[in-house]
Amino acid sequence: MDDGKINMTHGSGGEAYRSLIKEIFLPEFENQFILPMTDSAVVPAGVRVAFTTDGYVIKPLFFPGGDIGRLAISGTVNDLAVSGARPLYISVGMIIENGFEKEKLRAIVRSMAKTAKEADVLIVTGDTKVVETGGCDGIYITTSGVGVFEDNITPPRQIPMPGDAIIASGYIGSHGVAVMAARAELDFTPPIESDVRPMAAAVRAVAEVGVRINAMRDPTRGGVASVLLEWAEAAGASITLEEEKIPVRGDVASACSLLGIDPLYSANEGVVLFSVAPDDADAAVDALKNVPGCKAAAVIGRVGDDGADRGAVRVITKYGTYRRVMPATGVLLPRIC
Repeated sequence: MDDGKINMTHGSGGEAYRSLIKEIFLPEFENQFILPMTDSAVVPAGVRVAFTTDGYVIKPLFFPGGDIGRLAISGTVNDLAVSGARPLYISVGMIIENGFEKEKLRAIVRSMAKTAKEADVLIVTGDTKVVETGGCDGIYITTSGVGVFEDNITPPRQIPMPGDAIIASGYIGSHGVAVMAARAELDFTPPIESDVRPMAAAVRAVAEVGVRINAMRDPTRGGVASVLLEWAEAAGASITLEEEKIPVRGDVASACSLLGIDPLYSANEGVVLFSVAPDDADAAVDALKNVPGCKAAAVIGRVGDDGADRGAVRVITKYGTYRRVMPATGVLLPRIC
């Protein structure tokens, strides 16, 4: 009897499992690579590939602007894109709790399929397990992704160079605040929306106009602050930001002020940070502004070239004073991805 809920039989590998795959997954993910329904997908790829994997245990599963499915696909695509690779294929593993509602699963799967289409990637293989009630918090998702390095794009060295311009592809801090607000049921009107989206198109746009990219990252957990501190240490240089040039949405800025959160530490799932040669900064920003979700792209700072304050990140405030960006300690926003 089908009561519209996931139960232990769906994870047994038997008929119920196969019915679940055919009923919910195949209609959304169908392509020539997944249809054999084997444990591994055989796919064409270049000689040099990028490979990534990540787990998603976010709470709540659905939040303004996205859900765990959109987050999983976007996060995997973005990890590949900032390596310099073109994302191609994704595998999906799901751990589902006994009693989880089929309609929620269907919504998540549809969101994954829609996001994969948006990112121009294929979901080609996967696995599903069902655990006892209490064995997980609804659903956990693990994704792996493969991308290829194309001849016309040089992978970045991933270390900023002295004099580089630091560019944010768009508004920062939205995801962490959106998830926290949804979890705590804070009554912001309208609700603060996450920025979660695949960013491979933004990376390609910058690379295709010939910008010399020395480093790029997606500032997820730990936010912009954590990435810049890692970059400053790796480069043996200082990084100085200009507070008034850092793009933060008005609703996010207000919520951060109210809650005592620095947007620099709030998680992002639809932002890329670039460290580019100074002469290429304008071209990079112009290219980004033509990509959906990147209208607020801006140069937010520079990498120092005088050898002073190596490894330090500081912000010039709107009052002309300096404040030091310190490494985050403790748990900032648990389970934001």
